[in-house]
Amino acid sequence: MHFTSEQRLDDGVLEREFTLGEIPGTLWTPESGAPAPLVLMSHNNGLPKAEPRLVARARYTAAGGYAVATIDAAGCGDRPRSAADEQARADLRRAMRAGEPVDEIFESFIGPLVENAVPEWRTTLDALLTNPGIAGPVGYSGWMALGIRLAVAEPRIAAAGFFAGGYVPRAQRQEARQITVPLLLLLQWDDEGNPRQRALDLFDAFGSKEKTLHANPGGHTGTPWFELDDGNRFLDRHLK
Repeated sequence: MHFTSEQRLDDGVLEREFTLGEIPGTLWTPESGAPAPLVLMSHNNGLPKAEPRLVARARYTAAGGYAVATIDAAGCGDRPRSAADEQARADLRRAMRAGEPVDEIFESFIGPLVENAVPEWRTTLDALLTNPGIAGPVGYSGWMALGIRLAVAEPRIAAAGFFAGGYVPRAQRQEARQITVPLLLLLQWDDEGNPRQRALDLFDAFGSKEKTLHANPGGHTGTPWFELDDGNRFLDRHLK
């Protein structure tokens, strides 16, 4: 892991950009400098690691005493996308304009995107845990499709917060039953692009004995700011 830049932000959080082979990432650590629990924070469906809402969540979580890391995994952010992915995205735009069903198109590129991303997240986790400023346990926050696959594959994840927005492939809907770590699921009740009942069915399918659903009115990007406080309290219960 090679750190390429660093800056101390106004809230005291240290922000460092890094590369790990072809993987670009960002690490935020709290001002105290003491070893901190780690939170892996992902973005949805290939958005970049510099997406403003993700950065705001990461900084807030880091200020609460956590090391927070995100990466642009394969096919995400500015990293190259396959010709098949680009065709699927073009097909999706066409289908949405025409009002046609889109589930099969989503399946064709979200499924491979998740499968290809998980090994890079695990490689990043290995490298991060060698950093003297980072300690276990490990939490996850972000895109639900990726989080399900990662939590099944990675036993070091002790708790996870999922955003219900975004398509979840069939394979991950089946894997939800294997999830047993504590969960916090955030659902926007009026999310225009994601069927509410599908998210509720997934919540019911998770195998965790401790799972909490927070539902708020509003569209896809309308998650209330106070959910950051609740998210940090959830992490505090399970990672500190």
